[in-house]
Amino acid sequence: MNYIDLHTHSSASDGSFTPSEVVDLAKSAGLTAFALTDHDTVKGIDEALIHAKEIGGINVIPGTELSCYEGEREIHIVGLFVNHKDKDFLDALDSLEKARELRNEQMVKKFVDAGIPVTIEELKHGNPGSVITRAHFARVLVDKGICKDKAEAFDKYLGIDCPFYLPKPKVTPEYTIGLINAAGGTAILAHPYSYKLSKSQVETLLDKLIPAGLSGMECYYSTYDDGQTSELRSMAFKKNLLVSGGSDFHGAIKPDISIGTGWGNLRVPEKLLDNIITYRKSQNL
Repeated sequence: MNYIDLHTHSSASDGSFTPSEVVDLAKSAGLTAFALTDHDTVKGIDEALIHAKEIGGINVIPGTELSCYEGEREIHIVGLFVNHKDKDFLDALDSLEKARELRNEQMVKKFVDAGIPVTIEELKHGNPGSVITRAHFARVLVDKGICKDKAEAFDKYLGIDCPFYLPKPKVTPEYTIGLINAAGGTAILAHPYSYKLSKSQVETLLDKLIPAGLSGMECYYSTYDDGQTSELRSMAFKKNLLVSGGSDFHGAIKPDISIGTGWGNLRVPEKLLDNIITYRKSQNL
C-alpha cells in the first residue's frame, strides 16, 4: 500500500526545513505525495513544486493551514489544492500576515519591557520571508536559555492566558473556508480533537461549518490512536465529509514527529487522496 501526508510545514512558516528539504524527506520516507500546508502562507509552494519536478517520484499538493476563531477557541482549516497564484487569495493572506506582524511586534515589546531581549530578526532566524508563530518565540527562549524546552516556553510564557500571549488576528471559520474555496481549494478541518472538544462538540462544529463549505476532516493525525481515528472516520462518513490526515510535521520544532509516520504509527493511505481528487473532479475543480 502507498502512503501520503496531507499536513506538513516548512521554513516558509514555522518548520525547520526548507520546502526543498521537506520534499526530499517525503520522498526518502517512501511517500507518494504530500501537501505543504504552511501556516497562513503559500510562499514555499513554488520551491517545493520545482524541486519535486527535478527529483521526480514525489507529488506535491499546494496547500496552507489557516487560523481562525470559533468564538474564543482557535481552530485551523487546511486548504488542499489551493491556487497559490490566485491574486485575491494572495491579497487576503497578505492582509492576514500584516495583522500577524503587528501582533508579533507587540509580543516582542512585551518581552523587551520585561527585560527579555527578543528581536524580529532573531525570530526569523535567517528566513526573512517566514511567517512568525509562537513556535519561533519558543525557539528563541530556548536558545537564550530562558526555557529548557519548547513545552516550558508555552507553559510559562506563550500559552493562552500566559503573560506574553496575544491572540492572532481573529477571522471566522466561515471566512477562512470561503477564502480556500474561492481559490479553488478543498477545505479540511484540521486535527479536530486538538481543540479540547468532545465528540458531540466536534459534531456541532461540523454542522456549523459544512453549510459554509467545509469539505473534509483530518481523521488521521500524529497524536490520534486507532480508536480516535475510527471515531472520526465514522463521523466523517455520517456527515458525508472527505477523510484526510497528516503528521503536522515541523522538523526540529516538533522533533518527535516524523513526516509520514508522526510518532511512528501514523499511516495515511493514498486512497484518501484519490477520494479527494475524485470529489474535486465531481465539483469541476
